[in-house]
Amino acid sequence: MKNVGDFKNLRHLNPKKQINPLDDILNYLIAEQPEYANIVIPADTDGKRRLMRSLLNVRQPKPVSDEFLKAQDMELKTQCDEKGIVRMDDIPSCVSDGRLKLWQGDITRLKVDAIVNAANAAILGCFVPLHRCIDNAIHSAAGVQLRLECSKLMQRQGRQEQTGKAKITQGYNLPAKHVIHTVGPIIGDGVVTKQAEQQLADCYRSCLKLADDNGVRSIAFCCISTGEFKFPNQRAAEIAVATVTEYLNQTAATGIETVLFNVFKDNDFTIYQRLL
Repeated sequence: MKNVGDFKNLRHLNPKKQINPLDDILNYLIAEQPEYANIVIPADTDGKRRLMRSLLNVRQPKPVSDEFLKAQDMELKTQCDEKGIVRMDDIPSCVSDGRLKLWQGDITRLKVDAIVNAANAAILGCFVPLHRCIDNAIHSAAGVQLRLECSKLMQRQGRQEQTGKAKITQGYNLPAKHVIHTVGPIIGDGVVTKQAEQQLADCYRSCLKLADDNGVRSIAFCCISTGEFKFPNQRAAEIAVATVTEYLNQTAATGIETVLFNVFKDNDFTIYQRLL
């Protein structure tokens, strides 16, 4: 197989053929792993994008060529523009507290200083192809650079992230400037304990403290721990609103001006709407 360390080698195979940038990206990702050799690239754009996301999801944090990054970034920017960017000024503030906002939709569309990712303890993103978790969505929209930065952070730390703690990275191809990754408590089929409630509150405090330390003025929280980790939605929302409000009211030096609660499900929207 030809060396595809950069896209020039791919184009050299047939210099007269017009190659779709998505084909360049897919050929590069497929050529990285011998077991992908028999993958057939779909003919349609949606199929190509699904395959691109799948391959990015399973890709280990390893070096990548500048040529690939240029092509990937161009494609992800195109996808971002097609989804539509949502700005904070487009979302009304809550009547109860002008510092708080509520919005239902895809968190990867938000143009804010930081979005919060519900991560696992490895802080490397979701490796399950096309998984519907928010961790997968954020890494897929940000690009390979996000996993690479997360990997460097965790290598320096030398251990997995503790529940209730958080890490901050750049946002790369997201409209958001930063991503704050936090590890929420895992409930599963168990009972919510006082410790789990405290850990969830710690997630919100850790994210807000990191935001303040890094000059973040607007932050969007997802519903931490309520998805795969199965923290009950109602109680999680109560903890989220109470902890955020307490932080804003009691932290005199905070530079945070706006906190947005981002929800995806109708049930969560109803819960937060009642609380706010």
